[in-house]
Amino acid sequence: MVNASDVRRIALSLPETAEREAWSMPTFRVAGKMFITVPDDQTSFAVRCPKHERAELIASEPEKFWVPPHEASSAWVRVRLGALEDMAELYDILVDSWKQAAPERLLEAFNPPGPDGGVRT
Repeated sequence: MVNASDVRRIALSLPETAEREAWSMPTFRVAGKMFITVPDDQTSFAVRCPKHERAELIASEPEKFWVPPHEASSAWVRVRLGALEDMAELYDILVDSWKQAAPERLLEAFNPPGPDGGVRT
């Protein structure tokens, strides 16, 4: 089963990512821009998600994705760790959020390894 330690390990493997505590929880930032938060209970995490995509994502998999009422106006979505299919799905979600926050110079040079460490082509 995927857990919060996997979120941390994958996040920190992405270029120029650093962990920083904010709001009494771990957050992960690329070049200073936040792209992941892990709430205290560590059963979920939050990632960047354009608002126009979020409603469709939640409607298609409500057991996996949701937005707490206090975050409704944000461009973030929460993901339940226990609902993820596997490490590859976690990796893809985290990389997508990283790409939304990363500066262009990092995106141009990024050749992501797969969740098992192999380079994706």
